[in-house]
Amino acid sequence: MSKETRLGFSLGQDHISFEVDESVYPLEALYGACYLFLERCYVFLSRTSSGAVLTRLTAREEASEQALEALAGEFANELLAQATRLQLSQSTARIREYYTAAALRAVTAAPSVDELLAELESEELLEDPLEIMVPWEEKHGKTPGDAES
Repeated sequence: MSKETRLGFSLGQDHISFEVDESVYPLEALYGACYLFLERCYVFLSRTSSGAVLTRLTAREEASEQALEALAGEFANELLAQATRLQLSQSTARIREYYTAAALRAVTAAPSVDELLAELESEELLEDPLEIMVPWEEKHGKTPGDAES
């Protein structure tokens, strides 16, 4: 014997159940929500009619009616979050594919460590076009302490 809760779920002795309309919530979203609740309750899905899935949540331990109703409410919220994530994922798929392809192209175009080492060895390290390696005295003709005396 079951009764209906204030949120519209069917409440049994140790479980709560409800139908999920696949035209509102894709099956992938339902699976995602179920997966997140596996540690908290036993989840059973069955198809009741075309486009509707009966979802039954059974508490792993003894639970009150309020706890079962809260569990179903949290599940319904997670189902909505999963559907939103799925929709965002689908709408941004091309952007993610583009950035992934660009990153992979950049990696293949980057020089290897061996190529960088060969480039370093080929450079003339002793060239000093800005005369940075020239001592102060040689460059200016006096030491910094000579100006004070």
